[in-house]
Formats: sequence, C-alpha cells, structure tokens
Amino acid sequence: MGKVKKHNQVVLKLVEQALLKEVLQEALKNGGDFADIFVEHKKITGIGCEGGKIERIHSGIEAGAGIRVVSGDSTAYAYTNDLGRDGLLEAARIVSHAGGGKNDINLELRRLQPQVLFAIRQRPDAVTTEQKVRAVKAADEAARSVDREKIKQVMVGYGDVVQKIIIANSEGDYVEDERVRTRLMVQAVAAEGEVIQTGYEAAGSHSGFELLERDKPEEIGAAAARRAVRMLAARPAPAGRMPVVLAGEAGGTMVHEACGHGLEADLVQKGLSVYAGKKGQQVAAENVTVIDDATMQDRYGSYSFDDEGVPARKVVLIENGILKDYLYDRVTAKKEGVEPNGHGRRESYQHKPIPRMANTYIAPGRDDPREIIRSAGSGLLVKKMGGGQVNTTTGDFVFDVAEGYLIRDGQVGPMVRGATLTGNGPEVLRVVEKVGSDLGFTIGTCGKDGQGVPVSDAQPTLLIRALTVGGTAHGEE
Repeated sequence: MGKVKKHNQVVLKLVEQALLKEVLQEALKNGGDFADIFVEHKKITGIGCEGGKIERIHSGIEAGAGIRVVSGDSTAYAYTNDLGRDGLLEAARIVSHAGGGKNDINLELRRLQPQVLFAIRQRPDAVTTEQKVRAVKAADEAARSVDREKIKQVMVGYGDVVQKIIIANSEGDYVEDERVRTRLMVQAVAAEGEVIQTGYEAAGSHSGFELLERDKPEEIGAAAARRAVRMLAARPAPAGRMPVVLAGEAGGTMVHEACGHGLEADLVQKGLSVYAGKKGQQVAAENVTVIDDATMQDRYGSYSFDDEGVPARKVVLIENGILKDYLYDRVTAKKEGVEPNGHGRRESYQHKPIPRMANTYIAPGRDDPREIIRSAGSGLLVKKMGGGQVNTTTGDFVFDVAEGYLIRDGQVGPMVRGATLTGNGPEVLRVVEKVGSDLGFTIGTCGKDGQGVPVSDAQPTLLIRALTVGGTAHGEE
C-alpha cells in the first residue's frame, strides 16, 4: 500500500509542468527530432464468476511513465514505474542516446483542450464492490435460469478501469485526460448428450457503471445462454459458395479484421497491407464507406486524445468505395508528410504507441435489412461472428460463425452450427451488393505487436452475393 500511495502523490506532482519540461529537455540533450512523455495512473477492478461462485475479485493501481525520442527513422523508448524526479530523468537519459548531436531547447508547454467530452454518470471507483458482485451474480443466475438442465457452465467477467493520463512533448503540447471504461461479458456452455455448444455476449463502453442500466446484466446473461441452448438443436452447416447476409447485430468483426488492420499506416508503410499505394483508387463497392471514429459516445474504443496527445477525430478511410486515408500515429504521419489523425495508441506506459483502430465501422446504407434477407433467395444468415484469422498482406481471412441460419426462399430458416466464412477482405468489399440502414456494434480487445487496446466495430446488414462457406454438410437438407 505504501507503494500505491507514493504513486498517487507523484502523479499529482506531475501536474506541475516544470518536471515534464526538465525531462523532455534531458531526453533531447543529445539531439533528436521529437520527444514525448506519457504518464499513466490507472485503477483497475476485475470480478470473475464461475460455477455459480465468485472465484476472483481483484483491484489495483498501476502507475508509470514512458519516454520516447524519435531521431530520423529511429525510435528509443524507455519506461519506469519510479515517478520521482530521479527515476524520470534516468529514463530520459537512456533514450537521449538516440540523438546524434547536441540540442538545447527552450520549451514552453500549452495545454490542449478536448474537442469531445464523455459524460460519466456513475464512476466505477465510486461504486462498491458489493454492487459490482450483485451485477455479476445477476448475470450468472439469468444465464442458468434459461435452462437449468442444459446449461452446464456459466462464466461471467466484469471489469472497469479509470485511467488518468498526462502527455507532454517537445512541440509544446500538454494534455491531461481521464478515461473511464466498464464492461461485462458472459459465456455459457450448454450440453445435451454428446453435443456441447457455447454462447457469448458482452457489453462495454467509455462510460461508468451506468452501462449496466442500459445493458442489463440479466439480459446479457440470458442472451448468452439462449444462444448456447439453441445451438444444441442446430443442424450441420452446408458447405460451398453461396449468398451470405451479415446481419447488423453480427458486429463488425469482418471490417475490423479483414479491412481495418490493413488500413493502419505502419503495416502499409512496411508493405504488409493489401491497401498499400492505393489511395484514391477504388477498393470497395460504391455503396461501401468505412469510418473510424474515436469521438463516438458510449463506445468502447472512444477517447478524447490518443496516446500521443493528438485530439481524436472521425476519419473516413474508404468513401463510396474509394480509399481516402489510413490510420496514422505521429511517426507514420511524419514519414508521409501528413498530419497525424489521432490513432496512436498503446496498452500502457510500458508500450510505445503504434497506429491502431478505435471504433471502426461500415457506414449504414439505405436498404431495408428485412428486404436484404428476402433478396438473398437462399444462403446463410450470420447473426453472430466468432473468432478468426486474417493475413493483412493478402487480405485473406477465415472466420467462425457463432450464430447462423439458413436462408430459404428469402425467409430465415433453421439454425446451423459449424459454419466458417473464407474469403479475401478487399474482394468481399468489392462485391457487397446491398447495405442496410441499421448498424450493430460489438466490443473487444484488439491485439497487435503484443499490445491489447479496447475497440469496438460495427456494420449494417450486408448482402454478399457469393462467399465460401465451410461446413460439415454438403448441400441443404
């Protein structure tokens, strides 16, 4: 506890800008093009429930600072959890060796004001652990009550974080911000005979405990369990090329994995993206517009400033099928001579920032989602996406279908299990035939280069006229 108190006191001192300026000047004393410091103070709570019992309650505080020097194409990064003057200056001296000469800077910091604010009605650090446990137990009981015979296991996870950050850099920018995120996830396992199926449901946003007033724990738990129970009676999925309707409620896993990562500027500049060198070219159907917007209210990937102190903004990546932009951090933006667009993100002070998505989605169109299903004729309706893999260099992907239904004569038919979707992201975007007027979001933790950051993704209902479906049955029964 003494260590935690020390961190609290040091963070408060760092609001005074004199030490920040001293650290930046030390970092650039041997030259360099740019230096910044990222100070983080994070309160975390996590609760896990399994087997009807609370198995884990943990809370803690993480605090530290990361210091970076950019010199030409080289970046030096050091971090420390010693937030005293000596600890910070020692980290600054380490990264200062990246410079190739002498550099005396006269630094004045100016505070940047956020362009977007997030209303937090019920701060999670002001909510008792007992209240959080009650929410977890409510989700667990709701899942079990769906079918007490078939539901064999329920796992509930609750988490919240209150993250305070301070960012200052050698260009004179100074940022203070606070991010509050809350999430709840439920996974239910159902079994009947030798058949075992799982169902998953989650909610999360840049908000406080009020999240669970809108997305009630009971509804999240019941939704996961109902999906698992329904899957027990599902028939094997057919295999082959067929029309596929991705429902809005399926979320944006497809756009995130098969498109979004390929639009991150570091992968583009390394030649690891199928979208490299294609700005201004048509890369999708004319009815497809892809956006990443970190300023959205009540979304899990939102923020006022990115982790480099750049104000968050809405970025149109693909507009009416034309590639318009990439997701940049400061380093990749400088390489191309463009402005960073607020997508430099990091997991914590222990990681340097890299280009990352925030809230990525395909913009809604004009088609009625019900009419989209009718126009498909026959094929597969995907209501929930599972996990998958994608090769950003080629755009090739394979995704599991967590909840899918046959479409017969334009009507939703029986549920199927074991379906996978295989294809190429850019090719799929080129053959999107209809775009619905709805929009459904899902949340997740996106992994890249050993870092995980909170994101959300979304899409409207989409009709893809021909996509390869992998299954365990050939042809429709």
